Amino acid sequence: MIKKKADDKRQWFLYPANLRTKTLVIIAISVLVIISIFISGYFIGDIPTSFVNANQMPSLEHLFGTDWMGRDMFQRTIAGLGLSLMVGFIASVVSTFISIVLGLFSSFNRFADEAVAGIIDLFGSIPHILLIILVSIMFGGGVFGVVMGVGLTHWTPLARVLRSEVKEIKTKEYVHLASNLGKSKLWIATKHILPLVVSQIIVGVILMFPHAIMHEAAITFLGFGLPPHEPAIGVILSESMHYLSSGYWWLAFYPGVSLLIVVLLFDLIGESVEKLLNPETAQE
Repeated sequence: MIKKKADDKRQWFLYPANLRTKTLVIIAISVLVIISIFISGYFIGDIPTSFVNANQMPSLEHLFGTDWMGRDMFQRTIAGLGLSLMVGFIASVVSTFISIVLGLFSSFNRFADEAVAGIIDLFGSIPHILLIILVSIMFGGGVFGVVMGVGLTHWTPLARVLRSEVKEIKTKEYVHLASNLGKSKLWIATKHILPLVVSQIIVGVILMFPHAIMHEAAITFLGFGLPPHEPAIGVILSESMHYLSSGYWWLAFYPGVSLLIVVLLFDLIGESVEKLLNPETAQE
């Protein structure tokens, strides 16, 4: 009996894990890192200043160095990433809600489908950054303005995917049968169509996160996003531009790389979840 258990353990080490197990491990590690950053950024309060330690290079005491006010750049970066994650989450929820409403509305009739297609094309024809800036200013700027600016402009890709899926589902026999039995358009949309597009919604929401975070940082960097007193990555990168010519490269390098890592983690989670939800790769 003991020998059999030892053989089973040896076989477990000899044979690599299947794709499903590897995918779950990747998702777990990525989610753990993102949650750790968000929680850490939430609990970081006011970062103390110390002009004696101003503009110090990265060291064991200050992993990302210090800025021109002696503030620890590692703490500022984590706090900025936490704020970006919060903005990205709320904006993704707003965009997802709009996408679902428009996707289901397009299933009502031909007029509704053409109206949704026209709205998607209208928003897609406007330069994205410009649209975010205009919406953000319209809502008064600040955190609320950025959330609404990003949330009200990032729904077009997901809405386009949902509209395409809805058009395909409407050709199914059970949808025509439900319509012939007198079921309303709303009942068909919520009972027959919505459950079949849940996987697309989940993947779309996850992949929407990095775009929301990057655009929040972009408009903040340009001066149209979060106010300067907020510890946002865009604010940090914008302020660091004044000091790069003096050789303080770490002020922009580490925040920029950290933002890139978070964005790549979300892309990795989205691709992994898509593999799990795809029937062709879920059992590999």
